[in-house]
Amino acid sequence: MYRSLRPLLFAIEAERAHALALAALRLPLPAASAPHPMLAQRLFGLDFAGPVGLAAGFDKDGTIAHRVGRLGFGFAELGTLTPLPQSGNPRPRLFRLAEDEAVINRMGFNNGGQAAARERLARRGLPGGFVLGVNIGANKDSADRIADYEAGVRAMSAHAHYLTVNISSPNTPGLRALQDRSALDELLGRTMAAREADGPPILLKVAPDLEPADMDDIAELALLHEIDGLIVSNTTIGRPATLRSPLAQETGGLSGAPLHDLSLARLGEFRRRLGDRLPLIGAGGIATAAQAYARIRAGASLIQLYSAMVYEGPYLPARINEGLAALLQRDGFSSIREAVGVDVA
Repeated sequence: MYRSLRPLLFAIEAERAHALALAALRLPLPAASAPHPMLAQRLFGLDFAGPVGLAAGFDKDGTIAHRVGRLGFGFAELGTLTPLPQSGNPRPRLFRLAEDEAVINRMGFNNGGQAAARERLARRGLPGGFVLGVNIGANKDSADRIADYEAGVRAMSAHAHYLTVNISSPNTPGLRALQDRSALDELLGRTMAAREADGPPILLKVAPDLEPADMDDIAELALLHEIDGLIVSNTTIGRPATLRSPLAQETGGLSGAPLHDLSLARLGEFRRRLGDRLPLIGAGGIATAAQAYARIRAGASLIQLYSAMVYEGPYLPARINEGLAALLQRDGFSSIREAVGVDVA
């Protein structure tokens, strides 16, 4: 059905179509089959019924993330949420590269702020049997961006199963500088200190556009500050020569199919540095069960997707779950945990 509807959706401006998708997910949608039990895991103290998660950016303000388990997602990450509301960058700021099955966005952390989201999430409560994460960021005009992350931890801890510190968006000027060693050391120290003793796990989301020395520093500091997990990776500022769309040179972060190889490579590089000392979440360019399986074998315990749903439809996670179970059984694994990192020496 989605294949037949896609031309109509693609005739609508991308950001407006995204708003329609959010509205549609408020409807009583049929529930996909539950993930196979072999896909269940317990990570950083949380139980995941399935490994496929909805990446941040789709539901910035937390209006529907609690509902997407019906599509086959085992978890969802809402946001990015900043301490104060902000409108983001001028429109147009979201572009489909249909020829490349890709998306470019320069949204700029547009969201209604943490206070509004906190009230919404408090009324609803945390879902049972489904993991809900909150991605936190800094306001564009903040005088102390690290203080914004501290504020995000304090504001959102009671309303999330886990938090993600997002310093890897390319659409807030200077934000990625927080991945530099000295800035990251201070950021992680202050952010982890802001968490209460019984606070939720805190993850760090990194960019794919990293040099080996950057990855060395991030891996070392992640272990030093005892963060709970690493998400690899956010969108890329690179533009592969293979892109065919006339929109390819739009400014912003590139996601979707062209990000696949780069993000997979970065995941493997972090696995080599960290081994099994820190859970990894693979994100970027995942659209099939085979691609999800490659991330698992490269070191990811979980995976996230977003852009692929633009091209493959809302029940993509259910299809990936089914395919993953078949691939694991084909290769003689009894659980997904057994396959994590087997391709990385």
